[in-house]
Amino acid sequence: MNEVKFNDIDLSQYEEISNKKVEKENELKSFLIDYVGEKEKPENDEITVEMIVNTMAQDFPEFVLTVAEENWIRGYQQAMVDIEVGERLVEEELSKSETDEQS
Repeated sequence: MNEVKFNDIDLSQYEEISNKKVEKENELKSFLIDYVGEKEKPENDEITVEMIVNTMAQDFPEFVLTVAEENWIRGYQQAMVDIEVGERLVEEELSKSETDEQS
């Protein structure tokens, strides 16, 4: 059975996303970029996803909390499914091993 080592997980792709400059592609993004830009006043005038998340957490924590709770629930549900599948695979492997030993 494979063992997951969390230290081996590459989080660089998530860091890239959170530090990525956000472009004004639609009305909501334009509003958020302008709002965060006025609040943060970054030297290079670039607004990142991380800046938007931090501002949302400060100014609209109910929204961020709701998204975080939903994400946690979905992750927990997926963990339960993974456990069930893992247990079934272990049982199948043990049954196969017992059948092979009896042959």
